[in-house]
Amino acid sequence: LGWKFYDADDYHSPENKKKMSEGIPLNDEDRIPWLCELHDILRREDSCRQDVVLACSALKKMYRRVLASGASAIESNQPEQPGENAALKILFAHLDGPRDIIAERLEKRKGHFLPPELLKSQFDTLEPPSAPENFITVSLEKSLPEIVLEIENVIFQG
Repeated sequence: LGWKFYDADDYHSPENKKKMSEGIPLNDEDRIPWLCELHDILRREDSCRQDVVLACSALKKMYRRVLASGASAIESNQPEQPGENAALKILFAHLDGPRDIIAERLEKRKGHFLPPELLKSQFDTLEPPSAPENFITVSLEKSLPEIVLEIENVIFQG
């Protein structure tokens, strides 16, 4: 795509990484500052008209709202008003698949702070995207080229 790529895991605080490496799931208070920082990155890139791919486990609807709208999404359940602080236009690609496939992939991952035992807490926290969120759901049972092609097709179809 020629877009900038950001891995949200690179922006976790040392405290969050330590907590996860010890097998302790993050809570909303741990995640909100991290999501606000990611929102600021997305906002900055958007202001430069730079398209971005962000790999991020935005597990809850509120987390996705924070990515799109920043801290104001926490304080208000009202839709964003047009203007300077309007929500960013984000397509959320929800990668969905059976827990055993995801667990197998986690087991193969080396040098990452998230241990496979936290997968259950991730599923417990997950609120899959739903209308009116701007999202697609892509099966992890497809090959990587098929997953990428499906997402690209949606992006280029507008």
